[in-house]
Amino acid sequence: MGILILTPNLYGQFNENPVLNKENEDKKFLNWGYFLGLNQYDFKFEYEDDLGFDANGKDLTNVQVAKSLGFNVGLIGEMRINEFLDVRLEPGLHYTSRLLGFPSPLLEEERDALREVKSTYINFPLLLKVSTRRLGNWKPFLIGGGSASLNLGSNEASLDDNLSRTYRMTKWVYNYELGFGIDFYLEYFKFSPSIRGVFALTDELIRDNDPNSPWTGNIASMKSRGIFINFTFE
Repeated sequence: MGILILTPNLYGQFNENPVLNKENEDKKFLNWGYFLGLNQYDFKFEYEDDLGFDANGKDLTNVQVAKSLGFNVGLIGEMRINEFLDVRLEPGLHYTSRLLGFPSPLLEEERDALREVKSTYINFPLLLKVSTRRLGNWKPFLIGGGSASLNLGSNEASLDDNLSRTYRMTKWVYNYELGFGIDFYLEYFKFSPSIRGVFALTDELIRDNDPNSPWTGNIASMKSRGIFINFTFE
């Protein structure tokens, strides 16, 4: 509903000679805000061996990932460097769920081929925002940097593994993030929609106790990657 209310105001930001809103917004050394958004996480797998296909044409190597929409919420702290550069901290909570389908010919029961991986990440990104010169009441920008994510649903300390239907991942994940967006200067606040990709740098998988496990034995690495659509209010 809030975004629908904003829409008529955004149309007026592209006028040739608009009345400038919040003219001093970008002159402050420190700026604060919050964001709400959506995410869709995936996994990128690398494998020890390519096991090919069985006699029925079923893939024996690749883990299938069914993605779903999650949500983001968090705070923003921004430090101005100059007219075009800002350093941002964006601590936030990201909830997501992924359903993994393992090559079923390697498992005795079909139900064992599925694992639902629910993750609640507390994300700590340090980002550099690179903006153009302000154009009336809007300003495009690029944003990127590094982040560390604490996975509250990792099961890292569990003694059980997939044999007990417990899927284990590392508690900490390190990522890089890249994205773009537009600042819209409205009458009372700055509204910034953006799209960002997040890419894990570290392997998140904790292997099962059995080195020949059908769930983890052939996986060389498993890294998260995802897309964020955030709506920022400052």
